[in-house]
Amino acid sequence: LLDNEIEEVVSQLEHRISRLEGVLRLEKMITASGGKIFATSGKKADFRTTLKKCEEAGGSIATPRNPGENDAILYFVRSFNTYAYLGIKESLIPRKFQFLDGTHLTYTNWYSNEPSGKGEE
Repeated sequence: LLDNEIEEVVSQLEHRISRLEGVLRLEKMITASGGKIFATSGKKADFRTTLKKCEEAGGSIATPRNPGENDAILYFVRSFNTYAYLGIKESLIPRKFQFLDGTHLTYTNWYSNEPSGKGEE
């Protein structure tokens, strides 16, 4: 009996999650790529606040590691006509970048001569 009750609860939760994901997709607040979920509140914030909110939600700030993930982030940039922060920082070597955890970038999609350190990038 207990297994059947657990299965029923899991089934109900899966259904609720599916409905919520559908609503969030309609509102352009969520998208997916390569098994990862990308989400936004749609609100503007500084980098530190964005990083904190991502961690509070149990995730991390977006770090595109392939063209599909880059496209998922661009979806929000285009939908909200704004910029997006990425989990990337300049390393100790000028003009060299790495992920926030210190690992080296294996994927970039920057315009020629970017990032240049000029303006908002």
